[in-house]
Amino acid sequence: MIWNVITEPGIKDLKGNFKEVAFIRNEQNTGPVVRMYAVIVDGEFWKEMEDYGNYMPHTKYGTTRIYFFLASEPYPTTLALGKDNISLPMQQNCLAIYEKDGMGQAKLGKYPFKN
Repeated sequence: MIWNVITEPGIKDLKGNFKEVAFIRNEQNTGPVVRMYAVIVDGEFWKEMEDYGNYMPHTKYGTTRIYFFLASEPYPTTLALGKDNISLPMQQNCLAIYEKDGMGQAKLGKYPFKN
């Protein structure tokens, strides 16, 4: 049993050198939990981005959102709750957004701010 826990795959096993650079969570106790992360990665590892999102904490009826950026490009170090979570200049550098909604449905959107 201990061997299964120790050898369980996780974020450290993903290729792409993922690193969390910003995190914000709503601070209230009456509604759904909202968690947002900014994460840098070494390339366009789409499958690994989805796997990374699946490994992150999620609360039933809450939302988990992860913004992915290339480590070699400018990226945000802060996030904001509300409509605009990342600043306008940083939106153009966003590779993907992973989102898991309140019903546990997950999706990864590539280049979400590109026109």
